[in-house]
Amino acid sequence: MAIVRWRDPFREFAQLQDRIHRVFSDAYGRGEEGLMTSGAWVPPVDIYQNGDREVVLKAELPDMTREDIDITVDNGTLTIKGEKRLANEVKDEQYHRIERRYGVFSRSFTLPQTVDPAKVAADYRNGVLTVRLPLREDARPRQIKVDVAA
Repeated sequence: MAIVRWRDPFREFAQLQDRIHRVFSDAYGRGEEGLMTSGAWVPPVDIYQNGDREVVLKAELPDMTREDIDITVDNGTLTIKGEKRLANEVKDEQYHRIERRYGVFSRSFTLPQTVDPAKVAADYRNGVLTVRLPLREDARPRQIKVDVAA
């Protein structure tokens, strides 16, 4: 008998939702002549489980400072908000082309029940935000020793 891995339908729904957001962002985030303007943008993220210890979320947030990023965990939802601004030293009329995205963003993720929200930690380095979501002790698999009667 083959082992069939159970797929989480909500994970697939969240991925579909992210794809739909990107499609509409691409369609409506463009200004005149197809150049990007300061419309809303959605930073890309990677989410993976690091063994049996934690879930890790990495978001690309280039050219931002820690003060530009707001992270909250509330009622089982992780929310990352912020604003990426155009450089102040360059005037609008000096630009020949603007292709990078700027503006306000907000991303929310439903946390699994196995995550301990009290121990969430974040680090921002080299334009990448890393959020570590440790798993609860009771949610981690544990080895149970079986005694053999002689």
